[in-house]
Amino acid sequence: MLGLLDDVSRELTAHAVRHALIGAGALAVHGVSRSTFDLDLLVTDRAVLASSFWGRLAGHGDTLDVRVGDDDDPLAGVVRISRAGARSVDVVVGRSAWQQEALARAAPVHLGEVPVPVVGPADLVLLKLYAGGPQDAWDVAQLLDLLGRATLVEDVESKLSRLPTHAATLWRRILGGR
Repeated sequence: MLGLLDDVSRELTAHAVRHALIGAGALAVHGVSRSTFDLDLLVTDRAVLASSFWGRLAGHGDTLDVRVGDDDDPLAGVVRISRAGARSVDVVVGRSAWQQEALARAAPVHLGEVPVPVVGPADLVLLKLYAGGPQDAWDVAQLLDLLGRATLVEDVESKLSRLPTHAATLWRRILGGR
């Protein structure tokens, strides 16, 4: 089930592209289980937006869908990689220095055959706050419940000023509702 994730991680590593598991996959690593149809990896290297970057995977029958973000899009783009019988992998291309810092703090976890870096809980919260949707708010609340408010609040708040104001507004709403 994780073969495609392993292959995508290997390809990114072969190109020296720093990456980390985010989204529901990272939530699961940190103990929050929820259903998802795909796995998400964060990168900040825009080289992945060139179809030629993925030559080896495309040569093995995987399907690529490269979407480049507009100048005002919060993401530089997304590459969806699909394989028959496997969960698709979305390579989410961030634009911000705080996202690069989250990647630098990610720790490898053995999920399949190869270790895949996974963002830590506080960085996962920041990414969820940045995305800002109802599911993201629920995910943050679940992390707070599971890992403990004291464990996360100080770490998140020490980095929150780097994000847009909507992220801080959502954070205050989540904390206020608890």
